[in-house]
Amino acid sequence: MKPGGVPRVLLIEDDPAVREGLELALTLHGYRVRVVESGEQGLERLRADLPDVVVLDLMLPGMDGFEVCRRIRAAREVPIIMLTARGDDMDVVAGLEAGADDYVVKPVQPRVLEARIRAVLRRIGRDQAELERHGDLTIDRAGLVVAKGGVPVSLAPTELRLLLELSGTPGRVHSRQQLLESVWEHGYFGDSRLVDACVQRLRAKIEDDSAAPVYVQTVRGFGYRFGPM
Repeated sequence: MKPGGVPRVLLIEDDPAVREGLELALTLHGYRVRVVESGEQGLERLRADLPDVVVLDLMLPGMDGFEVCRRIRAAREVPIIMLTARGDDMDVVAGLEAGADDYVVKPVQPRVLEARIRAVLRRIGRDQAELERHGDLTIDRAGLVVAKGGVPVSLAPTELRLLLELSGTPGRVHSRQQLLESVWEHGYFGDSRLVDACVQRLRAKIEDDSAAPVYVQTVRGFGYRFGPM
């Protein structure tokens, strides 16, 4: 999103009442909303448009939201907020593993969804003018670029924000609750799987061996820390 620009939201939702209600609510909050009713239409729209965030229903006809999420994540690093009909652990975990950054349980309260969108846009909009080196890992906070061994690493917005948060204080232990509040900007108990799933995805991209992490380390019973290496 350009500074001062209107945030663009792609809403993929098959239920007409939900689709129209969220489109109206988000438009009234100042977003430019594009709506489609199927995963196939959503992928087509994504190729034609450049949304700042995707709001994706998981229970779509035809291509379901999980597959749509995987395809979006394979092509773009746009933030994805999934809508799930229930707070079912399996659905939520599967969605997060597919690459979603956050989730909202239906029935969706527009103010909750709008708050999540604002939070994810703030996360990707923050930058700090520093270039850091940690072993083979280079983090350009101003350019929001990460490289490993000189090769750029493609990170989703929440993965990048998590890495920036942890690497900002090497060696310090961050609880899952602290990370929920600082990275996701909400501290709902029970959402710790947001953190764990994001850590798994991040490790797969920056660690030589995600089973024996050097950068993002687990401190059992407490949370995660960056290094020491």
